[in-house]
This record gives sequence, structure tokens and C-alpha cells, in this order.
Amino acid sequence: MARKERHVTPNKTGGWDSKRENAERASKHFETKKEAMDWSRQKSKSEGSELIPHKMNGRIQNPDSHGNDPNPPKDKN
Repeated sequence: MARKERHVTPNKTGGWDSKRENAERASKHFETKKEAMDWSRQKSKSEGSELIPHKMNGRIQNPDSHGNDPNPPKDKN
């Protein structure tokens, strides 16, 4: 089963977007990254998807899994 992903990415014209994987358009646009992360985290939990935030330069930063993680951590703490 392929994992679902939701990305928080910087918008070229300013602000931040929340997008599902392979989407051309954003699900929602935000002025700040914090607003985008808060909304996207809730959506990701309800979808059971992986939340993948990006930095301003586009690089991935600290992904967070809210679904069936194919590689869960071995420790239970």
C-alpha cells in the first residue's frame, strides 16, 4: 500500500501552501508557516497521511507520520 502524503511548501508569491501529493493546486494557502503546519497536521491526522514540511529553499524538514508508517521506529518510548 502506497503512503499518502501532505506537503507544506513555500508559495512563489509569498506565504505557504498545503498540498496533497502530486497536486497541481494547493488545498489551502496561508500567510505563515505556523498556520499552514497547524492546519496541515490536523488534515494529515484525519487522512492518516505523512506530513512533509519544506524549508524556504524547498528541502524537506522533519517529516511526521500520521498513518501506516512502512518503517516505524523500533523503540516504543
